[in-house]
Amino acid sequence: MRHSAASSATAGGIDRSARSLRHLVAGQWRTGDGDELLDVSPTHPRETVAAGRLAQDRDLDQAVTAARDAFPRWAATPHHVRGRILDRAADVLDANAEVWGAELSWEEGKTRAEGVGEVRRAAEIFRYYASEASRPVGEVFASPRPGEQIHVIHRPVGVVAVVTPFNFPIAIPAWKIAPALSYGNTVVWKPASLVPLLAVRLAEALVEAGLPEGVLSLLIGGGALGGRLVEHPGVDAVTFTGSTSVGRNLIAACGRLARPVQTEMGGKNAAVVLADADLELAAGEVFAGAFRSTGQKCTATSRLIVAEPIADEFLALLTKRASALRVGDPLEEGTEMGPVVSLQARDEIQSAVNAGTERPGVELLAGGRPYDDDRMTGAFLQPTVVELADDDPLWRQELFGPVLSVRRARDVEEAFALADDSEFGLSAAVFTDDLRAVAAATEQVDVGVLHINSETAGADPHVPFGGAKQSAYGPKEQGRAAREFFTRTKTVYIRPSERRDR
Repeated sequence: MRHSAASSATAGGIDRSARSLRHLVAGQWRTGDGDELLDVSPTHPRETVAAGRLAQDRDLDQAVTAARDAFPRWAATPHHVRGRILDRAADVLDANAEVWGAELSWEEGKTRAEGVGEVRRAAEIFRYYASEASRPVGEVFASPRPGEQIHVIHRPVGVVAVVTPFNFPIAIPAWKIAPALSYGNTVVWKPASLVPLLAVRLAEALVEAGLPEGVLSLLIGGGALGGRLVEHPGVDAVTFTGSTSVGRNLIAACGRLARPVQTEMGGKNAAVVLADADLELAAGEVFAGAFRSTGQKCTATSRLIVAEPIADEFLALLTKRASALRVGDPLEEGTEMGPVVSLQARDEIQSAVNAGTERPGVELLAGGRPYDDDRMTGAFLQPTVVELADDDPLWRQELFGPVLSVRRARDVEEAFALADDSEFGLSAAVFTDDLRAVAAATEQVDVGVLHINSETAGADPHVPFGGAKQSAYGPKEQGRAAREFFTRTKTVYIRPSERRDR
């Protein structure tokens, strides 16, 4: 069924007329001639946010060829010149943050404040990697041989395939594309087809900033196109964020091709509230971690372990907040949580909750029921808290929505064992003022990111980000850690000859 385009009337402070989607291939904008793509609003699924046609294999071939042709020139461009282009792109992002942030909310479902904040975060990331031009590009080591120096320098890897998810449609691409470009690589990018408009906006910012033709190509397509991009013979490295199942397939493909790959995949992140915690602080942070961005963060809090002595009091605080959360149109003033990304996602999450509440030992504490008002036509879910008496699929399955599963722990040892009881190891939070518990969590909880007295979500651009166990594969992202993936080291032994000029 075709969705009707929205009227051109302004609603929620945004022009609701459908935008046009386009691809950037070899420096040229094109409309594409593949299957039709309708980008619809999860708030009002009969509204078309943007429309266009998918890229095809010939677009992919042309994009990769252009990236290979542009690579030597871009790599030879002085790093400070590359940095100035990234700085100008950051300026474009900041100048458009209010408008593009509202479009992000309309397209993906997070609140307007979160949408605007995400665009500004993308600008911050670009500025950070622009400044890499003023940092050391290598190291000098002493040699055991007289008169010799050993230099270790970093060189770009070549053409990088970038595949990104729906949940942060401009920030996650920024933290992959900005370091790739800063370190001298060229990029072919396939964003999630669920949220293509913000991908176009990011590409527009880079073009406006003066990025040379062919250095970045944007291809909007389905999963099959992403698979062909990853295995294209002209690609030198692959960076991916998305589902665990897709990530594992990409890892296998890149292993077969002996191609460097970096993946950020699933998370089932735990927050641990110990008996000495500040309960008001912990309730606010757990609430934010579970329900901001409608729980659609890889670092969202989806598991909660509460010390038995304070469990009743803490859960009363938490469920009171969850029940009072204002859920609605993310562009409307006062909305605190918007919809999930699609009706399909809504139905899958609701089905998992329904199945869980029918099992013995699963108690619904808040939410969990479909809406029966005008929100039932959109992709809305109630903020949901369920308590589990024992192990359950809700404890292990990544739902990627506003669902928090709770278990009680007798002591610190059991709490940390439950936190670590997952195939994933992206993020965790511990709420305590006991230094011994902090030391134990640091040592025992196997995650890539650990928060003490703050929510599980959040990633600053100047420090490494990434998970452990099945949450990630390959070098970490963000900060200087990104250099380990987007460059290769070259070790240069320098020694003058012993010839004496006569």
